[in-house]
Amino acid sequence: MRPSGRTFDQLREVSIAPGFSHHAEGSCIIRMGRTEVLCTASVESRVPPFLRNTGKGWVTAEYGMLPRATHSRGEREAAKGKQSGRTQEIQRLIGRSLRAVTDLKAMGEMSITLDCDVLNADGGTRCAAITGAWVALNLAFRHLVKMNVLGSVPLVGQVAAVSCGLFDGHAVLDLDYAEDSGAEADANFVLTADGGICEIQATAEKRSFTPAQFAALMALAEAGCGQLHAAQLAVLGA
Repeated sequence: MRPSGRTFDQLREVSIAPGFSHHAEGSCIIRMGRTEVLCTASVESRVPPFLRNTGKGWVTAEYGMLPRATHSRGEREAAKGKQSGRTQEIQRLIGRSLRAVTDLKAMGEMSITLDCDVLNADGGTRCAAITGAWVALNLAFRHLVKMNVLGSVPLVGQVAAVSCGLFDGHAVLDLDYAEDSGAEADANFVLTADGGICEIQATAEKRSFTPAQFAALMALAEAGCGQLHAAQLAVLGA
């Protein structure tokens, strides 16, 4: 039995509320169990120097956790004057995942920054951030179409992410903190709705795991992401 009482292939309760931020071009708050992440998409009419005069746009991300998103207060990274390696790694992951399903050429020379701020953390924050960020990005593009800035939404795919792991010797879907902190192996799967793989991060925490065990994790991730893709589309009315 999992600590939460869920079956091995059961996601935590998922909800995505669009339009949470009053000022951002696209936003949502995503809740996966007790993990809550606010995702906002902000549009700027400029691109990084390496993309100037190329006709291409840019999608990037920033990630952060509120001081009491976790059990004990964490210091604000701004107060320390630098981001942790974990923060930099996660926001690069989010950016790569969203660019993988965006036609940057069709955007023209504009940038969209996805800010993913963790309000409450109970495991799987990066996966929730990616899943919510795709909704925020979609909403921002729809806003630009409505304002006649773009002719159509320049998304070429749909992406979501979920964690899986080996807990008490069993492959389980969507780890919460109690499972993640004691897992024998854990992995984050970033998958597209058409069956593509954007990224997989898999780590043995206590001992190595077998190809058969990885295949079991992959099967769980495909089913879990399928449910998350459906939740994304339901929010967007698509």
